[in-house]
Amino acid sequence: MKKKTPQNCGKCGLCLNVCPVYKVLKEEPASPRAKLQLIKAYENDTLSSSPLLKEIMSKCLMCGSCTTNCPSGIDHYSTFMEMRRKMVEDQGETPAIKSLTYLLAREYRLKFGAGLARTGQKFVPDLFARNYKLGNIPLKNFPTLNATPFRKAHDVIIHPDKKPVGKVVYFTGCATNYLYDDTGVATIGILKHMGYEILIPRDQTCCAIPLLFHGAADRASKNITTNINALKGHDVDAIIVDCSTCGEALTNEYPRFIEQQGQNPSEANAIAEKVMNILSFIDQQFDRLEFDPNITEKLSVTYHAPCHTKNNFNAHIIVERLIERLPFVDYKRAVDADECCGGGGTFFYEYPEVSKKMVDKKIENAKAVNASQWLTDCPVCRMNLAGNLDTDDPLKVLHPVTLIYSALKDI
Repeated sequence: MKKKTPQNCGKCGLCLNVCPVYKVLKEEPASPRAKLQLIKAYENDTLSSSPLLKEIMSKCLMCGSCTTNCPSGIDHYSTFMEMRRKMVEDQGETPAIKSLTYLLAREYRLKFGAGLARTGQKFVPDLFARNYKLGNIPLKNFPTLNATPFRKAHDVIIHPDKKPVGKVVYFTGCATNYLYDDTGVATIGILKHMGYEILIPRDQTCCAIPLLFHGAADRASKNITTNINALKGHDVDAIIVDCSTCGEALTNEYPRFIEQQGQNPSEANAIAEKVMNILSFIDQQFDRLEFDPNITEKLSVTYHAPCHTKNNFNAHIIVERLIERLPFVDYKRAVDADECCGGGGTFFYEYPEVSKKMVDKKIENAKAVNASQWLTDCPVCRMNLAGNLDTDDPLKVLHPVTLIYSALKDI
């Protein structure tokens, strides 16, 4: 099917109702509809590149809501990504974002940067950590980086706790590798408990979505090739991801990117067919789980659906169903469980005022249901939600696998 372009936009305005940024700003330039018209004018040479045009294109969470709900079938997501690339090419990028894309483009740089940041966390004065913010998050609220990168701390091949029933590849992503190793430990623990042998390729790297979002397609190419080489050719039941943004990259962006380069996307397509979010995998294999019978008290739990989980895979329904199936959970759904939190990769850093309005509303509604655990399966959402809570707040944010793993029966 031919890809629909900005030229096909009927200006119906349905995207306004689902765009998180527009719902906060109530300004036409913030809407997906307006962005498409500006792109059309730019492509028709009736609008010149400018810093303002770049800012308008950047003021977007890349959540995919407009694409999912467009009656004309326009792929806003890819269109905006390509326009961002052109704007960076024309206007350049801020030093902070340039530094980020530089680090993410090579694993050794990312490893060095993470180690440096962890050392810095030990010596930051408390007063500075309380008062200084990165975007809308106080420095003191950022999670402590992993003492050892997750992949370095675990074997390449991990055997199950019982008779093997299958084999999977685990794509850990940057956040699990450097920031949230509790997610990785839980994912491995659950897969072992279910009887799966786990392969963790050593040479995987950043999924490249942040690079693509910030117009660094040239740098993203190396990451994509590295990951395809790490993931291809394995005779496994699934390629497991614990982050839906990584899942979006492997499933949709890799085949599209390879094809745009004029190359054969068959290897990328073969990988895409096997990619599965850990929570969807658990839901399918739920009967393999054995929970600790001594857990009798139910935990009150609520859930925040990340945008990529919702818009790219429609998997938030699966996740909520999975949470409700857990025998030790009392699920309390917030009224805006599937609304964006304003994290959006680096959006919380680039546009903190807009992001803050979104996340404060999320926090208010999560607290209203009186839950003790706030689950989410995106590391940036987790960072944004937890980072905007008070440090002594009883509401704790974690990945659903951590909760599930903690309740498993010892085998």
